[in-house]
This record gives sequence, structure tokens and C-alpha cells, in this order.
Amino acid sequence: MEFSFISASFVNLIINLSYTIISLFIAVFALVLIDKKLLKDVDIQQELKNNNIAVAIFASTILIFVAIIISFGLKS
Repeated sequence: MEFSFISASFVNLIINLSYTIISLFIAVFALVLIDKKLLKDVDIQQELKNNNIAVAIFASTILIFVAIIISFGLKS
């Protein structure tokens, strides 16, 4: 392999990782903002301890959302 191919691949990796990190920070900030505005009176940790299925589904969708952002960032 040539050095130019390796350096281009490395640059592409750095760009994709930076895009993923930026997207992840924006997504987490948006989720925290939505959580504070819409779910003021709901304590997610306490509801999970009380076996509330709806809160468990909501929390798992947040984790899936973060995983999708990471996978799109690393796919290219």
C-alpha cells in the first residue's frame, strides 16, 4: 500500500470520528434539554426501580438513538 492511501484513510477516519463526537454531543444536549423541559416531574431512575415499563422503553430508545448516531458516524 502506498503512503498516500494510508494517510487519506487516516484523515477520513479523523473526520468521521470528529463528526460522530460532535453529533453525539449535540444529540445528548438535545435529549437533556427535552428531558428537563418535558419531564420535569419524572425521576427516571426512581421509576425504573419501581418497574415502570414505559420509562424503561423510553430509556432504551435513548440508548438506541445514541447507538444509531455512533454507527452512522463510523459507517463512512
